[in-house]
Amino acid sequence: MAARQRSRDPLADRALDDYRADAEAFSEQIDREYYLHLSGRKREFEIEPIYERHAELFSRGAVDGLRESAGGADGERERRLRGLLAFAFEGHLGQATKREAAELAQLEASLEVRVDSTQIPYRAVPVAVANEPDSGRRSAIETARDELLTTRLNPIHLVSLQRAHQFARELGWDSYRAACAEVRGIDLDALAAQARRFVRATDAAYPRLVDPQLASVALPPLGELRRSDLPRFFRAPGLDARFPAERLVPTFGDTLAGIGIDLEAQRNVHLDTEARPSKTSRAFCATPRVPGEIHLVIAPAGGRDDYESLFHEGGHVEHYAHVDPELAFEHRHLGDNSVTESFAFLFQHLTEDPAWLRARLGVAEPEPILVYARAVKLVMLRRYAAKIAYELELHDADPDLDAMPSRYAELLGGDTRVAWPEASWLADVDQGFYAACYLRAWALETAWRRALRDRFGQGWFEVAAAGAWLRELWSQGQRLDAAELLSDTLGEELDLSVLEAEFAPAANG
Repeated sequence: MAARQRSRDPLADRALDDYRADAEAFSEQIDREYYLHLSGRKREFEIEPIYERHAELFSRGAVDGLRESAGGADGERERRLRGLLAFAFEGHLGQATKREAAELAQLEASLEVRVDSTQIPYRAVPVAVANEPDSGRRSAIETARDELLTTRLNPIHLVSLQRAHQFARELGWDSYRAACAEVRGIDLDALAAQARRFVRATDAAYPRLVDPQLASVALPPLGELRRSDLPRFFRAPGLDARFPAERLVPTFGDTLAGIGIDLEAQRNVHLDTEARPSKTSRAFCATPRVPGEIHLVIAPAGGRDDYESLFHEGGHVEHYAHVDPELAFEHRHLGDNSVTESFAFLFQHLTEDPAWLRARLGVAEPEPILVYARAVKLVMLRRYAAKIAYELELHDADPDLDAMPSRYAELLGGDTRVAWPEASWLADVDQGFYAACYLRAWALETAWRRALRDRFGQGWFEVAAAGAWLRELWSQGQRLDAAELLSDTLGEELDLSVLEAEFAPAANG
C-alpha cells in the first residue's frame, strides 16, 4: 500500500531530490546577484538569465504538483513540501516579474534626486534625510524623491503588482492574499485583528511616549509631524555621543565574544561597511549559501540608528551562520522568516538594554536612550499594524487600485498620526506579506529576551551558556515556524498581546 501511495504522489522522492538540488543552486545564484547589486559592487542587476536557467523550478506544473503533494502529506514531509511550495509560488511570480524587478533595481541605482544644486543618489535619500537638520530641506528632498517614484518607478511597480495578482489567480487561488496565507501557513486576518487590538491598547500611551522624544530632537508633535521627519527621529542625532561611529563594528564583535562567538574567526561571515554611490541605504543580510556564505551589508549614517541596523542584521547573520549544514535545503534557506527576524530583533534590542549599554558602551545613565528607543519602537509597531491592514486590502480578490494610494495614506497616517504621502503606496510593500513576519517576530523576540534573562540574568550577553542556548536554537534553521518553535522551546503561544506590556506603564500613567 505504501509503495502504491508513493507512485501516485505528483512529486516522487527522487524528483523532489532533483528539485531541491536545482532550487539550492538557484538560491545561491540569485542571492549573490542581489548582494552584489544592492551592496553597490555591481550596477547591473542580472536576474533574468538566472531565472531562465532555472525556469522549470517555477513552472505551473511544479507549483500544482507541490501544492497537491503538500495537501496530502503530514508531519515532517508536509513541512518540507510546504516550504518548497512557497519557494515555487514566489519564484513563479518572480519569473513573471523579473524584467520589472531588474528595471526597478537599475533605475534605483542610477537615478538622482536634485534639490537646489545638490544631486543625491536615489538610494541615498533616506541617509540624506536622516542627516539633514533643516525640516524644510528634509521635506524638499523627500518631495523630489517622491516625484521620481511617482513618475519613473510606480508605473513599473504597478505592472508587477497586477501580474502578481493575475498569476496568483491563474494558479488557482482566489487572490494573492489567499495564496500567501496558504503557502506561508499564517492566518493573516487573525494577525491583523491582533495588530488592531495593539493599536487600540496603545492609543493613549502613544503621544505620552512619543511627543517628548520628538521635542528632544526639535521635531513637531504627533499630528503635525511629516513622514520626512521620521528618518531624523530614528537617527536620534542627540544620542550620537553615546554611540561612537568608530566603535560600531568592534562593539558588535565584543558582544559576540561575550556569548562565546569569535567574529573574526567566522570564515563564513563577511561584513561590508564600505560606502558606495549605488549602495542601498537599507542594511541587509545576504545568504547565498547557508551556512557557508553569509554577508552583512550596511551603509552607516551615524549614531544609534547604525548600531540598531548593524545589530539587527547581525542577528540574522549569526542565526544563518550557525544553521546545521546537514539540514535539508528547505530548513536552511526557506521557512517562516518570522524566526530569523526574531533573532535580528533580539540583537537589535541590546542597543536599548541598560545592562548592555553600561557594559559595552560605558553609558552611565542609559534612561534617555531607553525612553527614546521605546518611542521609536512604538511608532514602528503601529506603522506595521497599519501596513498589514493596508496590504490585506491591496491584495484582496478585487481591490480598487485607483483608491489604494489614498487608502495607504489614510491607514498609515491614521495609526502613526504622521502626515503620510501617497507616493509610496507600492514601493512600501514587500512581497509575500513580509509585514506579517515582522509583527510575529517582535512578539517572538519578547519571549526569547525574557527566557534569556530568566535563565542567565540581565547580563546574559556576557554569559557563554546563553550563547550555547542560542546556537542550539539557531542550528534548527527554520524547520519550525515561529509558533511551533516558541511552543517547542518555551511551551508558549505566539500572540501580539505580549507587546502591550512594554507600553503598559505609559498607558496607565
